[in-house]
Amino acid sequence: MFETFKLWEDKIPYYIGGEEPSVTYYKTTAKKGRGTVIICPGGGYSGRAPHEGHGYADFLMSEGLDAFVLNYRVKPNTYPAALADARRAIRFIRYNADKFDIDPNKIAIMGSSAGGHLAAHAATYLGTLEEEVGDAVDSVSYVPNAQILCYPVLDYEGHAGSYKNLLGERVEDEALRESVTPIFLASKDTPPAYMWHTASDSGVNVCNTYRYAARLKELGIPVEMHIYPVGGHGLGLADRTDPFLGTHPEFLSNGRIAATPHVKSWAPLLVSWLKLFGFFSK
Repeated sequence: MFETFKLWEDKIPYYIGGEEPSVTYYKTTAKKGRGTVIICPGGGYSGRAPHEGHGYADFLMSEGLDAFVLNYRVKPNTYPAALADARRAIRFIRYNADKFDIDPNKIAIMGSSAGGHLAAHAATYLGTLEEEVGDAVDSVSYVPNAQILCYPVLDYEGHAGSYKNLLGERVEDEALRESVTPIFLASKDTPPAYMWHTASDSGVNVCNTYRYAARLKELGIPVEMHIYPVGGHGLGLADRTDPFLGTHPEFLSNGRIAATPHVKSWAPLLVSWLKLFGFFSK
């Protein structure tokens, strides 16, 4: 079963109209008190790919873990709208942990491609946002307990196009670009990371994943990273089972998304990692 919740009932920070940010809750019948995962689909900050959102949620539910898909703001919205949505989602779910029967200290944020940037950004940015409303939901922590990054955008060199959509006309400001770059924002308070990428990804440069992992290592943050030798960008679960792909044949013909048996091991490995960090037990 799933249900959608608005993140704000009244004033929405940085709102310029259009779709309101929300989370869609995918609830299992598993034991109470488990952790949960907030999923940020990719799409270059210009859209949100269903197979990297609802597809992941379905997989996690099949493993007995609740999940939330974040419907965050994209272009023409610019920074910090999406970050405000991610922080609010973490707070909203933590504030309502009893209602959702989840452990408020086991909330992971997950993202693919530009969604991976958003997840890492939420995991590393510890500053304030001017328009945060300061209500009861905002009284709890916005810092996730873990980050899960799938072929993520982690710096400007990783994928300039995502930064252009995120920052709009301000993208030429190098200082601003660095201020929204997880590699520079990471600190000893950054949560553990699970990361995967393919070495042959022509969409997002795998080297930015190496750089982020190296930075976390310097800080003493636990990292599990899998780099697969072959596979295109946007693979999702790498099994081509999501209905989204059937309605977008261009993803199947250009090699970007294809059944990649070797790569699909990342998902069960993620489940093992989540168990290691206590997401399946109270």
